[in-house]
Amino acid sequence: MKALKNAIETRGHFINDEVLKVDAFLNHQIDCSLVDEMGNEFYEHFKNKGITKVVTIESSGIAPAYATAIRLNVPLIFIKKTQPSTMIDPAFAEVFSFTKNKTYPICIEKEYLKKGDKVLFIDDFLANGCALEGLIDIVKSSGATIEGVGIAIEKGFQKGGDLIRGKGIRVESLAIVDGMNAETGEVFFREQ
Repeated sequence: MKALKNAIETRGHFINDEVLKVDAFLNHQIDCSLVDEMGNEFYEHFKNKGITKVVTIESSGIAPAYATAIRLNVPLIFIKKTQPSTMIDPAFAEVFSFTKNKTYPICIEKEYLKKGDKVLFIDDFLANGCALEGLIDIVKSSGATIEGVGIAIEKGFQKGGDLIRGKGIRVESLAIVDGMNAETGEVFFREQ
């Protein structure tokens, strides 16, 4: 997606050759027009898959997931990183966060994901695929199916995309970064 690639090049910041900071437009301050365009792109990729639920993990995936769910006219569920006291019957999985460098539980109220649901997972980044593997565990335990994964920015130089595609799950990434040079500020995109 040209507009997303442009935002990465002009407003993204490199912490090092593996960490890309996109706080200026995606996961701290939201560029609503850009996220709206992302929702359109994901809709076009998955509109014929019979999606019944869009799912993300709080919090950075919520904006693009919302933009997608509203176009598909289905509910959006965001998986929580801590169990609230109001959650009565949760399903759990453990995930490792690359950016936080720690393992934590994720949870969802079981009643919101049922057998027969067709799930589209939307998130801001796909790096090692750990969060997505946790989500896959939760979806499988509910009896629902994952019909696809929409990712704003995939780090093609890390294993997550290959790992998830290797499970037979369709992954559509709006921008795939194959490399970054923090010293020069260059980013190398995969042709799609």
